[in-house]
Amino acid sequence: MNLQFPNGFSWGAATSGPQSEGRFNKKHANVFDHWFEVEPESFHNQVGPDVASNFYNSYKEDIKLMKEVGLNSVRTSIQWTRLIDDFETATLNQDGVDFYNNVIDELLANDIKPFINLHHFDLPVELYDKYGGWESKHVVDLFVKFAEQCFKLFGDRVSEWFTHNEPMVVVDGQYLYQFHYPKVVDGKKAVQVAFNLQLASSKAVAKFKEVNTNPDGRIGIILNLTPSYPASDDPADQKAANFANLWFNQIFLDPSILGEYPAELVEILENDGVLFEATKEELAIIKENTIDILGVNFYHPHRVKQPDVSPDSLRFNWMPVKYFDNYDMPGRRMNIDRGWEIYPKALYDIAINVKENYGNIAWFVAENGMGVSNEELFQDETGVVQDDYRINFIKEHLTELHKGIEEGSNCIGYHLWTPIDCWSWSNAYKNRYGFIANNIHTQVKTIKKSGHWFKDVADNNTLEI
Repeated sequence: MNLQFPNGFSWGAATSGPQSEGRFNKKHANVFDHWFEVEPESFHNQVGPDVASNFYNSYKEDIKLMKEVGLNSVRTSIQWTRLIDDFETATLNQDGVDFYNNVIDELLANDIKPFINLHHFDLPVELYDKYGGWESKHVVDLFVKFAEQCFKLFGDRVSEWFTHNEPMVVVDGQYLYQFHYPKVVDGKKAVQVAFNLQLASSKAVAKFKEVNTNPDGRIGIILNLTPSYPASDDPADQKAANFANLWFNQIFLDPSILGEYPAELVEILENDGVLFEATKEELAIIKENTIDILGVNFYHPHRVKQPDVSPDSLRFNWMPVKYFDNYDMPGRRMNIDRGWEIYPKALYDIAINVKENYGNIAWFVAENGMGVSNEELFQDETGVVQDDYRINFIKEHLTELHKGIEEGSNCIGYHLWTPIDCWSWSNAYKNRYGFIANNIHTQVKTIKKSGHWFKDVADNNTLEI
């Protein structure tokens, strides 16, 4: 059986500047560069971002490999710390300008459409040290200056722009659960940072509308959506799942697409004394500057149950988990290696949710993928990784996505994370996700079985199941 995808479907893969380029010729450090400098033991095998997959030096060869995998689109990001010299005035670093011009031109020369993102967890560390990073609305305005430079420099060739990738991860990682530097635990700050990130996105959208001259240009945001499923039909479990969806998904979905925050979430945050500080003018900016296109990162579902401890219990720091506990569903399918549940149907549920509740906005799968460690165990005698597990994972998710498209969801593409095995924050190279294997000691790159398989899918715009 063959599943046909819409004409013009984007068959691609996604990476980011800080995870692929390396630190070569960068004038500034981002928060991850700095974290590795001061605490290398926090990174798997003490491998940091200095080389990554060497994309800064090998972008021509790497893009050629991406073309061989059949990609007709690639998402990456422009590093604030590479492009800009002075953050206050947004003066340009010429080496950074040249590099990104060259990358964009090389992608286009290979008939690969660039999808360009502006912030992928890589805040310049000096803006954290000086202003508190995304806690500061001044940093919001500095981000817009950076975005404006990008739009003006590259907008003649780039039509697909995105403000943030997974802003919720910044909130969770930096301000609640201590898995990203600087590991602050402060619920009120977390809520304010979430608002400031949204404000930065909306202000960047406004700036894009002001300066864009590309008739095909559009701008969006990339959100990691984790549908929250209740453990049972018990009203208490249903209530827990409702809050989890408000917090993890709708806190950015609603203002980005609908221009307003969910009233229920605002009421809860206000009653808890942690509602963000926002002016009428800022809320108007969010209202008036909604996105044109949505990127969705999906890896696993989120299952929740009613909290074991009452939300009214005495707490000294607000945390969203006061309203739910995570639930490990018996019998769930797992990628044990990564610790994530495999549940492709959630991608169908996302497709229908976007269609029914968000105006059927144009959207695409901006990331989906399977992280596996020790992939060298699956190499054949020629050195090619026989990753049938990844092929099956992609097939299952594309089948559910196709079902959503058939029912009218306006999905325009699918991007795997990632084209070439890349550096994954504190996990470094522990888990591999790419169509293309990377020997990080030699930087020799080899297409995996999944890459050859994907080329056939992309070339024919058809999935055989």
